[in-house]
Amino acid sequence: MSMITERPVSNPAGQPPARAAEGPAARRDLRAVLSAYVALTKPRIVELLLVTTIPTMMLAEGGLPSLWLMAVVLVGGSLAAGAASVINCYIDRDIDQLMRRTKRRPLPAHTVSPRNALVFGLVLAAVSVVLLAVFTNLLAAGLTLAAIVYYDVVYTLWLKRTTPANTFWGGACGAAPVLIGWAAVTGSLAPAAWGLFAVVFFWQMPHFYPLAMKYKDDYARASIPMLPVVASVRRVNAEILIFAWLTVLTSLAVWPLGLSAIYGVPTLVVGAIFLVEAHRLCGRATRGEAVKPMRLFHWSTTYLTILFVAVAVDALL
Repeated sequence: MSMITERPVSNPAGQPPARAAEGPAARRDLRAVLSAYVALTKPRIVELLLVTTIPTMMLAEGGLPSLWLMAVVLVGGSLAAGAASVINCYIDRDIDQLMRRTKRRPLPAHTVSPRNALVFGLVLAAVSVVLLAVFTNLLAAGLTLAAIVYYDVVYTLWLKRTTPANTFWGGACGAAPVLIGWAAVTGSLAPAAWGLFAVVFFWQMPHFYPLAMKYKDDYARASIPMLPVVASVRRVNAEILIFAWLTVLTSLAVWPLGLSAIYGVPTLVVGAIFLVEAHRLCGRATRGEAVKPMRLFHWSTTYLTILFVAVAVDALL
């Protein structure tokens, strides 16, 4: 943020020099800095994680949990997800500057210093864990801390840079909010919680591989061994289809664990569409046609949203 300076002016009357009117510029600078810090938290990822957390809490409660508990988990979960993303940006600042998709992020763009980003991320992490420990329970807080550490240390520092199985092993982080939400309500974990965890875990492969296909050259430039970079089209297709089917089958396996047709029917419908889109993508890739991978990427987000909305509606009714 720029300092407000004074500009000398001629002043024959001996009056104090006028201060330059830099208020609007200073406010713009402040907004830019704040926007950069928000961007470090990757808000779109935070939104998607919360879409899975609140419905899971409602299922665990068998209705609507207290508004206070939901607010605590929403705030704590958002801070935790944001913290993990900020620290991820700090660790990946070297490769982010090599990729067209990420080179405009605050650290490669030098909008925020690495030290400030790290401090920001650690503070968010500490606040999120303490908040959940004080106002929910130690299981929820412990799962939150474990998810942050796993994502930033195990996935970002190690798996992402060393193995094409990084998306698979990193999937536990994205599915962790389901367990955290359930634990916040009950203080324990039940089969339904693990079932929904498995849905989100398997879903991440057919969700992320299309994105990695689109930005294959970016990942190759940064020497990141994402599966579409190092494996054949046949191997990538096989994993997309295997995990798409596992996602849908697991979502149906959750049905008898306390859910009714209110959940089951829309889950069948959106699951069928999800599988059709996955097979279309792989068919185009096999035939050497234009793949359009972002179609499956965006639909996978819609699929997960509808599924967890169905969980919430079922829990309320």
